[in-house]
Amino acid sequence: MRIAIDLSPAIHQKAGLGRYARTLAEHLVAQDHANEYVAFAHGRFTADALSPELRALPRANVPLDARPWRMGVWLAHALGVSLDRALPRVDVFHATEHLLPPLKKAKTVFTLHDLIFRLFPEYHLPLNHWFLTNTMPHFLRRAGAIIAVSECTKRDAITNYQLPPDKITVIYEGVNPALKPITDPGCIAEARARYAKNLRFVLFLGTIEPRKNIPALLDALQVLRGRGLPHRLLIAGRKGWLYHGVFEHVRRTGMETEVDFLDHVPDEDLPALFAACDAFVFPSLYEGFGLPPLEAMACGAPVICSNTSSLPEVVGDAALLVNPRDVGEIAGAIERVVRDTALKNELRVKGLAQAAKFSWERAARETLSVYQRLFSTQVHR
Repeated sequence: MRIAIDLSPAIHQKAGLGRYARTLAEHLVAQDHANEYVAFAHGRFTADALSPELRALPRANVPLDARPWRMGVWLAHALGVSLDRALPRVDVFHATEHLLPPLKKAKTVFTLHDLIFRLFPEYHLPLNHWFLTNTMPHFLRRAGAIIAVSECTKRDAITNYQLPPDKITVIYEGVNPALKPITDPGCIAEARARYAKNLRFVLFLGTIEPRKNIPALLDALQVLRGRGLPHRLLIAGRKGWLYHGVFEHVRRTGMETEVDFLDHVPDEDLPALFAACDAFVFPSLYEGFGLPPLEAMACGAPVICSNTSSLPEVVGDAALLVNPRDVGEIAGAIERVVRDTALKNELRVKGLAQAAKFSWERAARETLSVYQRLFSTQVHR
């Protein structure tokens, strides 16, 4: 097979989708020596974000930036035009970022990360919501096979689009093996000094956008201030869309001196930062998969996260689950972890075991099986 993988989200440095596309492709290329892989991207093909193995792949490129390419895909679907010329001699095309060009010659695999645009339209930009509302039914119908990143996402797809269950394969994401516990006290002390001014802190990692529910975490921290807990809140992650409300909430509640926005933290600094925190808190309202809690667990951080969407499925019994809309419950969970050393240690041990269940090697192996089944079966569109 000649397999094209859309690496656009990695090349254009989109956080979660970019990590998914890049890491999955790296493990497929490393494990599969029987098939040929092609790196596809739209827009300028700047491969700085790719590993040497991916930079060495043959390339297929559409020289259109994000918005023109999205509109071109939409028009092609609407008009029934094939875009096979952009992908010559490709047997299987894997769409990794909710954008599937109509192809007649290549068989197609579509990764469905979530349906946030449909379930929480108020948390999406209007143009993105319009685009996905109008294109997602076409993408899911035309795809030869669909990969869902969790059972929750699969259920959402079946419920909202009446898809046949056997068309959807659940393949969990993996944890970067470089994320592991740091035991060197010097490294931990350096991280605390560099990022937290040598103060005790709780940590959030993720894109700053409404569904991450950061204002509830800020309110919980304020509650804990009244109970005598001195912890700062560190927020690691870039600004996403509609982020202004988070900063307005900080100003409105007078929390400017209690919160540090770290922006992007390099991957190599994350293990020490996770090790230095007293708790990792992830109160997101909805996640298609939810990788940050697993990454925190892999580094030995005690985790508190929402009891919604895919998160209970991903973290199992290795985290404290809370109602993300209940500030008091979030505050109570943080206080329990911070004050109860035995609970903190129990969560660390369980978290390490839970994170070990998720590997990119397995994700790549199961993804290749989807390609092989699709390639060997005549697909009727």
